[in-house]
Amino acid sequence: MSKSVLPDAFQEARNGKGFGTVDDQNDPVTMVLGLKDVRKCAHNWKTFQSGGEEVGRIVVPSEVAIRDTRQIPFEVDPPEHANYRAIVEPWFKRPLEADYQASLKAIIDELIDEVLAKDSVEVVADFSLKLQSRALTLLLNIPYEEAQVWINWGTHVFRSDDTALDADKANILYDYIDQQIDKAIANPGEDLYSVLLNSEVNGRKLSKEEVKGVMILTFAGGRDTVINAVTNSIAYFAENPESLNRLQNEPEITGKAVEELIRYFSPLTHMGRVVTEDTQVCEHAVKANSRISLCWASANRDERVFENANEVVLDRKINPHVGFGFATHNCLGATHARQIMNILLTSLSAKVKNIDILDHQDNIEDWQEFQRKVGFEQLTVSFR
Repeated sequence: MSKSVLPDAFQEARNGKGFGTVDDQNDPVTMVLGLKDVRKCAHNWKTFQSGGEEVGRIVVPSEVAIRDTRQIPFEVDPPEHANYRAIVEPWFKRPLEADYQASLKAIIDELIDEVLAKDSVEVVADFSLKLQSRALTLLLNIPYEEAQVWINWGTHVFRSDDTALDADKANILYDYIDQQIDKAIANPGEDLYSVLLNSEVNGRKLSKEEVKGVMILTFAGGRDTVINAVTNSIAYFAENPESLNRLQNEPEITGKAVEELIRYFSPLTHMGRVVTEDTQVCEHAVKANSRISLCWASANRDERVFENANEVVLDRKINPHVGFGFATHNCLGATHARQIMNILLTSLSAKVKNIDILDHQDNIEDWQEFQRKVGFEQLTVSFR
């Protein structure tokens, strides 16, 4: 099988019963698989909530055991959600600005030039992680050199080689954010920490805990997802060099290509919600205080919506994917991620003629009845 192909692990269940089940730390989750059902449940925040008393429970796997800070606005429901979102959304739209895009292009071009000068490169750690971390300095508006601190943490924020949830590793992030907040209090600047500390919600300043919640979301939410999207795209263009050539000859389709790669790769498999009342999903009974998950990866392969759903169609005309979530809690960092991908594809098509895969190890997520390839643990290539 082609190394860049991500098989649809959910097809049989999606087209049959419409849902799946997974036991998450003795807390069962009903996985919603069809696009229509996923969108319907995501829209119904009253029945399927993101807030609630148990911080971290909507994430799959649950982070209740390793986190007691609420991620904002991710784990807040309307109407309060809108108040928090109004504070942070203008900041996260900055990637639409020309100066921001020029700086991001400089970061990406420099990194591509670095790997072109090497005989081989391990993409996950030495390209995707570096790109994600260096680009994050732009989003936070802090010195470029700080990226090396985050690169030294390794690929995953909450996961180590032998455990899916590593509290000690998570505490490295939490302690770091606490230190940066204290620095911003002592010496306010124009970085995101300082902006948040000076912001108000409901007529009062954000607390340190609320600022920390925004920052945890910013660090954790955009890490594995961007790394997966970039790494998988490199693998795809290695095995489909004609697609890279096409982007150079038809730059006008680059935006559509970005959306299609996000749809196909679906860097985040799913996200949970807590059920507030006895109800049904896909004619399956779910009880109050149980959990469902919105399976973006399955919804994005729904052949009832996407023609040739298991193929990458770079210029796909109609593409209502949910790779960045849907409805109230759609991804706050989507604009930043889209700009990374857009500039990356443009620069790769201009600078790189061929990419050869030398070695690889797949990253397989184990969701019990579903084994989903989400990307790569390692991918060694030669850029030419």
